[in-house]
Amino acid sequence: MKNLISILLISCFGFTCAAQKIFSVQYANQADVKVYVVDYENQADLNVYKVEYANQAGKNNGKWFFTEYSNQAKKKIYYVDYPNQAALKIYFVEYENQAGWRHKAKQHLLY
Repeated sequence: MKNLISILLISCFGFTCAAQKIFSVQYANQADVKVYVVDYENQADLNVYKVEYANQAGKNNGKWFFTEYSNQAKKKIYYVDYPNQAALKIYFVEYENQAGWRHKAKQHLLY
């Protein structure tokens, strides 16, 4: 019985969400990464899902929490107007399980 309880507790904590804390800056020179939001999922390097709470933050897996202040964020991003200005192209998805990297070669940008 103790083993069953232990397994259940471990599995519950093992499936928590993981995201990155992101802050959107006003000027390009303040940003760590310049991003462009594409119109279609197949154009993106990263599919992004916005999580609701900061405690869901953690890994580089496309689940982002947008912070209120820049000092709370792990990465600062700037939205550019044209795709050729961006280091990273993102697409905002509707469901959490759709988030993730489509082109892993750019994954280093958010570490």
